[in-house]
Amino acid sequence: MQELIKKIYQEISDFEILSLDNVEQFRIKYLSKSGKISKLFNTFSSFDKEHKKVFGKELNELKNFAQNKLQTSKDQYGSVELEEKIDLTRPVIPTLGSQHPLSVVRQQVISFFEKYGFNISEGSEMVSDWENFSALNFEKDHPARDMQDTFYLDDESILRTHTSSVQVNQMELGLLPIRTISPGRVFRNEKISSRSHIQFHQLEGLYIDKNVSFADLKQILYLFVQDFFGQDTKIRFRSSYFPFTEVSAEMDISCGICEQKGCAVCKTTGWVEILGCGMVDPKVLENCGIDSQKYSGYAFGFGIERLAMLKFGIKDIRMFYENDVRFLSQFKTF
Repeated sequence: MQELIKKIYQEISDFEILSLDNVEQFRIKYLSKSGKISKLFNTFSSFDKEHKKVFGKELNELKNFAQNKLQTSKDQYGSVELEEKIDLTRPVIPTLGSQHPLSVVRQQVISFFEKYGFNISEGSEMVSDWENFSALNFEKDHPARDMQDTFYLDDESILRTHTSSVQVNQMELGLLPIRTISPGRVFRNEKISSRSHIQFHQLEGLYIDKNVSFADLKQILYLFVQDFFGQDTKIRFRSSYFPFTEVSAEMDISCGICEQKGCAVCKTTGWVEILGCGMVDPKVLENCGIDSQKYSGYAFGFGIERLAMLKFGIKDIRMFYENDVRFLSQFKTF
């Protein structure tokens, strides 16, 4: 037995491994169930107790020696096999990327308003209390200032809750007339659900000039709905309240999912609210250094996520932020 162990030791040492095929040949010859070392262990099992004490340690050392050589060879030649299988001359199969649905909708909306002379204005996501609230006629005790709604960074700075803060910056510049849209991300301290999130995207519009009327506002919004949702879409305005507009209204469109028959999306009413709007409050104009006796204006704002959900039939707002390729790949054609 001892001479046989020495002989196999020498065979293992002399066995040349120059490829991954040699690695497999080595494993089969020495470490497989029918290999030489396995056969030695089968013979060893028939020895008496005294002989087992003599040869047991040597057999285990032989097996470890073989396993170490096998592992070292796998580490050396395992990656070579992979490289050999890769055909570097093979043409690349092109994979089409896709736009995020929010980007699709954002660009469609921007393109529409640019046709009617609106420019794009953007601003910081971190703003002052003045830009986000005070200039827009929010009183100190207004509920929107509550910590449940707003992310406060310190006593003076917050994460903007609407892109109206950009409109304040534009009005304070005093470059009249103003015809601008302000797309961007906003933040609100709300519970995340299928219909709400702590971050979302808004696009707000502002038009200030002499003799601007509510009829002008209704006209531009009517044209937008016809362009974005289709010629058969109906609209209606409902009286509402916003601190920075007077008069104020919310605009609904006919539910295209149930064709106004009533469903969960429209809460069985046949109508879906998509935006808030109104005439800029004269006090807001004065706060920003604009003469409210000479100028008037309108403002509107809507959520990009809300438009995307309605346009593409998406029922859960969280899907926009999960980066699921199965969801995003649906928008390759846009």
